[in-house]
Amino acid sequence: MEWAVRVQILSQMGISEVPSQYIQPPKNRPESVTENIADLSCKHVPAVDLCSEKESVLPAIREACREWGAFHVFNHGVPTKLLDGLRRACLPFFNDFQMEDKLKYACNPNFAASEGYGSRLLVSSENETVLDWRDYFDHHTLPLSRRNPSAWPHFPPEYRELMANYSDEMRVLAQRLLALMSESLGLKASCIEDAVGEFYQNITASYYPPCPQPDLTLGLQSHSDIGVITLLIQDDVGGLQVLKDGEWLLVDPLPNAILVLVADQTEIITNGKYKTCVHRAITNASKARLSIATFHDPAKTVRISPVSDLVSQSSPPLYSSVLYRDYLSSWYSNAPEGKRNLDKLLLDTSK
Repeated sequence: MEWAVRVQILSQMGISEVPSQYIQPPKNRPESVTENIADLSCKHVPAVDLCSEKESVLPAIREACREWGAFHVFNHGVPTKLLDGLRRACLPFFNDFQMEDKLKYACNPNFAASEGYGSRLLVSSENETVLDWRDYFDHHTLPLSRRNPSAWPHFPPEYRELMANYSDEMRVLAQRLLALMSESLGLKASCIEDAVGEFYQNITASYYPPCPQPDLTLGLQSHSDIGVITLLIQDDVGGLQVLKDGEWLLVDPLPNAILVLVADQTEIITNGKYKTCVHRAITNASKARLSIATFHDPAKTVRISPVSDLVSQSSPPLYSSVLYRDYLSSWYSNAPEGKRNLDKLLLDTSK
């Protein structure tokens, strides 16, 4: 059983102050938190209609990946019924299960990103690590050899089937998006996927309980995703922020849209032409929030480096190659603290 206290328990206790281990240092705290967190929005993450002509889709994706590292997609082919059904199915585990039943699905605390129910993502012996105001359930979904639905919640009855179907739909969409991202750079459609190889996919349902001091906490601290591409859906509460030009901007939930986040390995593969998205989740005092993120990573044995078609004398490689196992180990062993793990691989191109 994982030893970390579940955040939902703290929230339900009706505490007026959060425990010290959840208090962010001043430099990391949200600048302002209001009861109506939609008031924090000003600029908007781009949205791309995948049913549009490719002549308009490719430039839109190119600009979004260069300028934001994030964009919404709609008309993406994933059934709305599946999106809504999975959001509904994930809530009973957090809201209706007794804690003793939830803990039967607890993560192994000794291994990073182990499957199951947890609250603390990073494996660290440092007591000063600040904790996120979040509980989650992580599902190992691809390759199929990792998929074990018996390790997932058994209630509601359709939960496991919905999660498996959603996994398959996300794989197809991720492949489609990577092909469009490749083509938008003038590469063959399979270029990025060829560099990645077989997807290792995890799906994480994150539950952010109401927080009595949202100005001191984060639901998820600032970071960029370590893999290739992340696909995220959220409820209508809102709380995800992306870093754009030094400013934290709230990502408005769009009905039936899926948010695409460029992740670290794609920035390496594209030699920095496409930027990984630094993001975080803020909390609020009145409403619980649910999001479901689908991560697509390479196998640990894959070596990632800039693709040759994007490297030349005038455009030298910006990153050293890295074995994904080593990159993964580095990220999970060190709290992100708002920094980009990717920057450790930057090469000196001034010589």
